[in-house]
Amino acid sequence: MDAREHWERIYAGKPLEQMSWHRPHLKSSLALIERVAGDPAAAIIDVGGGASTLVDDLTALGYRNVTVLDISRSAIGITRKRLGEAGGLVRWVNADVTDAVFSERMYDVWHDRAVFHFLTEAEQRRAYVRNVLSAVKPGGHVIVSTFGLGGPKKCSGLDVVRYDAQSLTDEFGARFRLMESFTEMHQTPWGTGQEFLFCCWELEG
Repeated sequence: MDAREHWERIYAGKPLEQMSWHRPHLKSSLALIERVAGDPAAAIIDVGGGASTLVDDLTALGYRNVTVLDISRSAIGITRKRLGEAGGLVRWVNADVTDAVFSERMYDVWHDRAVFHFLTEAEQRRAYVRNVLSAVKPGGHVIVSTFGLGGPKKCSGLDVVRYDAQSLTDEFGARFRLMESFTEMHQTPWGTGQEFLFCCWELEG
């Protein structure tokens, strides 16, 4: 089973509210985005955000240049249906972030909560970073959240890679200037704690 088939099966298997990573509002992500992109015209991409509520909150705050990319068509469909008419304001991309084609210097903010830690092969991670470097404007910001060192070793039946701020920054490279990092304890729908790491970098020219 390839990655696309795996995630389609996951989203078909149970309601969104029972997914381990689900949160009604991604408050930490929203706070970081608002700090680095106060202009509602800022171009923002949410990678792996197909079924996330982040796009709901971004559009409600007045952001009008939002892209959502997800490998799962079903995940995107869930959110488009939930947003209704407001979904027409969003650019939807059904693709694998590691081999998607991005326009150069298109985004002011790249956001990813819980995709990068699924990239267990070095070449996958290098492909991801190449796409970030291509897609984000110099001076733009990259926000990535992964499982921290105290987080689980597997998620949704897949192995993951856990990080601290230094090891995650090392994966991205010298052009990524770390502005802020912190960990947060996420509570799953069944009450289990999962440590998430957040890093926010500025992409230097």
